[in-house]
Amino acid sequence: MNKTKISFEFFPPQTAEGAEKLVATRKQLAIASPEYFSVTFGAGGSTQERTLQTVTQIKAEGTSVAPHLSCVGSTRENVLSLLNTYRAQGVNRIVALRGDLPSGMGSIGEFQYANELVAFIRAETGDHFHIEVAAYPEFHPQAKSARDDMLNFKRKMDAGADAAITQYFYNVDSYFYFVEQARKLGISAPIVPGIMPIVRYSQLARFSEMCGAEIPRWMRKTLEGYGDDNESVQAFGLDVVTALCEKLIAGGAPGLHFYTLNQAAASLAIWNRLGLKK
Repeated sequence: MNKTKISFEFFPPQTAEGAEKLVATRKQLAIASPEYFSVTFGAGGSTQERTLQTVTQIKAEGTSVAPHLSCVGSTRENVLSLLNTYRAQGVNRIVALRGDLPSGMGSIGEFQYANELVAFIRAETGDHFHIEVAAYPEFHPQAKSARDDMLNFKRKMDAGADAAITQYFYNVDSYFYFVEQARKLGISAPIVPGIMPIVRYSQLARFSEMCGAEIPRWMRKTLEGYGDDNESVQAFGLDVVTALCEKLIAGGAPGLHFYTLNQAAASLAIWNRLGLKK
């Protein structure tokens, strides 16, 4: 029996049409028997209502769901209200993040760092929630140093996190080195690699610029060479990301967390190639 756990991430749709398409996406991805679906939370809680709505729908469909909860720009009262709402719905997973402060929002709120949010969730709800936090194998773009970033990660785990999901990456060594350094600091919790399928190069380049994920030069040059030939981009991306996942599984990664961008095809194609059917 295959033990690699799979999970898929969505963002809350902005329109009724987008919500309808996401229902279809979830139905397609259900074939992979995911451990859970996660739903993102916009900067400063800008998608709070839509996140809650999407989480409620997924829960009603009978799938385990992990809402993202970011604390920047928020208050303890607001966070506790959301936690109570999720708990009342039977949600028992949370992805706890610092999040980004939206442009124009002046106050960072009552939480400054993700470890404070994790500690608050534990203090208010005990062991009800399985808490995931973020990890950055290629380092958070705002980190002062690699060491500082790793110590920040340790603070989140020490505050009560159960597991971590990484930012996406394409250099497998960065993941294994990060895990090795975490183990040296006494962090034993699962660190699940985040996987970004390659669908459009321009989109990937934009995301990577924003979040600090490196596109290796050989990959970048190959993708640039395809220009607007999306079919070739996707075929190349499927080969590259499948090979990455194979190395991760062979090296002992506890699962794969797919950043779907609300699309099923690319993630499902990788899953099928990996032969992960139970």
